[in-house]
Amino acid sequence: MNTYTFKDGSQKDLLNFSGTVPVKYGNSYNIPVRLWILDSHPFAPPICFLKPTANMGIAVGKHVDARGRIYLPYLQNWSHPKSTLTGLIKEMIAKFEEELPLYSLSSSDAARQSELLSYIAKITEGETDMKSRSKTGRKNEGCFDKITVVGAGDLGIACVLAVAAKDVADKVVLLDLSEGAAKGGTMDLEIFAVPNVEISKDFSASADSKVVVLTVNSLGNAQTYLDVIQSNVDLFRGIIPAVSHYSQNAVLLVASHPVEVMAFVSWKLSSFPKSRVIGVGANLDSERFRYILTNLLKTEVLAKDAWVIGEQGEDKVPSWTSCNVAANQTEAVAAHNSREKVANRAMEVLKGKGQRSWSVGLSVADLVDSILKDKRKVHSVSTLAKGCCNINSEVFLSLPCILGSSGVIEMVRLEEDPLVQDKMQSSAGSIHDLQQQLKL
Repeated sequence: MNTYTFKDGSQKDLLNFSGTVPVKYGNSYNIPVRLWILDSHPFAPPICFLKPTANMGIAVGKHVDARGRIYLPYLQNWSHPKSTLTGLIKEMIAKFEEELPLYSLSSSDAARQSELLSYIAKITEGETDMKSRSKTGRKNEGCFDKITVVGAGDLGIACVLAVAAKDVADKVVLLDLSEGAAKGGTMDLEIFAVPNVEISKDFSASADSKVVVLTVNSLGNAQTYLDVIQSNVDLFRGIIPAVSHYSQNAVLLVASHPVEVMAFVSWKLSSFPKSRVIGVGANLDSERFRYILTNLLKTEVLAKDAWVIGEQGEDKVPSWTSCNVAANQTEAVAAHNSREKVANRAMEVLKGKGQRSWSVGLSVADLVDSILKDKRKVHSVSTLAKGCCNINSEVFLSLPCILGSSGVIEMVRLEEDPLVQDKMQSSAGSIHDLQQQLKL
């Protein structure tokens, strides 16, 4: 066990292995390496370094940086249980035989190398002047409203910027799980230094987050819709156990597609209570729906209790959480028909609105705000719907819920409507059938 210092200055005692790997490059060489094992092992890959002696120089290349940090496709594509330390070492040998990572130094170069190695040792073994500062910082970090956004694609970056713009959290960690060095949006975030935002590739950076937002989607070569979802499930199998380990009291907020299925997958893989796993669901659609009713159709009274529920996409349905009591049945039928016409008009307008990354990011920031500040505000989010609308299967669907610091506090009762119940049951049936075909 030794102390490892991460890029942000935080430190942790980690299990680590030092030794040599045999490489044939004309002659046979024993390349000294060190593997640091994270707490989230085997779900997260180890951190790997060369460990050159004083008479060895580091040959910076495709797989090694100037500090001797090792980057391999095997590490980037790490996925439990198929990825193992022995498999990693085999690829390390193969890549080093293509491009030798070390070379011999002259005596003068060796002296300079000795100074460099001493500096690197201080960094990786926790002897820098950041030691006292980082330990103090980590101790107080639990008081902060910290969130983690997993995935550095357009949606992930949109979520980070929206949360930062609304000043919702004290600290935002963006976990970039893409291959290679930071590029595109993450590079821009680093260049322009968005306040209180940290970019990392290490799951340990997410520790003690109060909310973890999941935005990753697999970009594989899947052929069918089921294959696409299975690719996302495989991706989540390497992510959810790791973030759950580091933030055991967090609320998981799922924005990956399809949100209902991926919320269910996150719930199963995390073993969190159902209240602390929610999907972004129809929050954006509900807010737009009420805006259209109030500002475009001038029916503010209807908008107050209006919601979009069900599943994202074409099968979402409008619903209401209360009903104005009419003097008699005739008036009640007339009021219902009038409201249905207005709702249909509003839904037609809503269909023309796309869900761009920045708009979903704003919706995510809205949900995060309600959770962190324990606002007890009602949102239409994907939650476990079993028991609602006579649904008997474990599926996630959007329903109006009161959100607070522990996630879903209470589900708001909907007005009974046979047509809505039929649509909800139909959605639940198709989602359940799809889930049955997935390999968790």
